Amino acid sequence: VLGAGALGCAMGSCLSEAGHEVWLINRRADHVEAMNKHGLSVRINGLDRSIPVKAARNAQEIAEKTGTVDLIVVLVKSFHTHEAIASATSIVGSDTVVLSLQNGLGHEEVLAEVVGRDKVLAGKTYAGGVMLGPGRIIRGTEGKETYIGELDGRLTDRVKRIAQVFNDAGLITHISDNIMGTMWEKLLVNVATGALSGITHLTYG
Repeated sequence: VLGAGALGCAMGSCLSEAGHEVWLINRRADHVEAMNKHGLSVRINGLDRSIPVKAARNAQEIAEKTGTVDLIVVLVKSFHTHEAIASATSIVGSDTVVLSLQNGLGHEEVLAEVVGRDKVLAGKTYAGGVMLGPGRIIRGTEGKETYIGELDGRLTDRVKRIAQVFNDAGLITHISDNIMGTMWEKLLVNVATGALSGITHLTYG
């Protein structure tokens, strides 16, 4: 998970609990150290529990231990996209898939510039998380849907495998044959709610 903030940790913790080898990449030393020392503290329905995870400050640390990876889930802020993926090429192999679940539009083109368009999948998620402190989050994944798809709309084996892995980990995931249109739908929701939330300092709920 490239950009393991609240949402990245939330999704990563689900995948870790499902038995997958997951690395959480975050530049904050205190966050990474807390997760590696004490596990990721996850609050679900008001109850806290610690989930063992692997965390690193950069991709090079992972490359030195495990080499390349099967999937990179990109969750950095939009303006960090190019810098982040450029710093992660050491874990990109011939079969690595790069999936953006970032808010907004245009990330796929930025990622493709670095890793090639053939490696990039697009997606959107309504899952959420809240950062409580270093190594501590509230997980908001239950009942929240994620949509992923190939940029050209094909229903490939790789997108089916990723959706299956996510669903088996409790992350409700659908495959879209029009993922760019699906992402525009979420952008319209953000346009309607984001400004109001910012002005009023209220949550979406």
